Amino acid sequence: MCKINDGQRLAEAASYLTPEPASVLSEHIGELYDAQEIRLRLNKPFEIRFPGGAYYITKSGRLSLNRLGDNLMCTLRELESTFQKICGFSVYARQNELNRGFITLKGGHRAGVCGTAVIENGKIVNIRHITSINIRIAREYKNCASALLRDADVSGGLLICGAPCSGKTTLLRDIARQISNIENKNVVLIDERGELAGKSGSGFHNDVGMCDVFDGYAKPAAILHAVRSMSPDLIICDEIGSDDDVKALALCKNSGVNVIATVHASNKADLMTKKQIMSVIKTGVFPSIVFLSGRNRAGRIAEIIKGEDLYDAS
Repeated sequence: MCKINDGQRLAEAASYLTPEPASVLSEHIGELYDAQEIRLRLNKPFEIRFPGGAYYITKSGRLSLNRLGDNLMCTLRELESTFQKICGFSVYARQNELNRGFITLKGGHRAGVCGTAVIENGKIVNIRHITSINIRIAREYKNCASALLRDADVSGGLLICGAPCSGKTTLLRDIARQISNIENKNVVLIDERGELAGKSGSGFHNDVGMCDVFDGYAKPAAILHAVRSMSPDLIICDEIGSDDDVKALALCKNSGVNVIATVHASNKADLMTKKQIMSVIKTGVFPSIVFLSGRNRAGRIAEIIKGEDLYDAS
């Protein structure tokens, strides 16, 4: 497995911070090669999470495992400055993303935002008084999907299940790259949040091979466009779950297009509580299902099962 520019990825994510914490992270890039998240909380220590734990930035500019030590605190000024940077200094332009709770950054990094919701007619129309920001660092590990492609039959469709930060998106990206490069198939990649291909200008920040990429489209609309106009053999998308997603996946099944997708589910019991996803599995869209190990072993396979075994058990 080849890790691509880990230091550069961390530097990209850290560039949204104010100078003091950003410079500390820059000085310690070698120690933070496996960092997953940079968390900012109002009047709390800056936190850099990695598999199995977290570092904190001390006032002396070092990294510490002690959350209660003499650490650098995230002030309101620093939180607001970072918020403006992740919005590209135009909060209005990122309003739709903010209303969903996150903003996709250059390179596929994602910033989750917490604050006070402004509600109109039962819908979130704005977020005020930001209190937390979580920058999830996007990683590109080439060939991380090799074991999965060797051990699981993905030719008829595959559902990748895992908890948050278990490596679903990283794995999916490499599956797209390998299948589109190696197999003589038309592969459509639906990148609704810009995390998979990481569109940058007129190109892509990440290597997704020979995929045709629908960037920024809602999954149902992209699937409809793809089936109608791109003659796909395979459609790849991240984080399915809505009613519209389910209807779009049924269209794929009826059109003879295979699907590889991900879903938030830590294990079989968790997956079986998701009625919409189970209804899709019963149609045969996902003949193979893989469960990942979890946050502490990102991208590692815990179990591979057949879809029919899961719905027989239900």
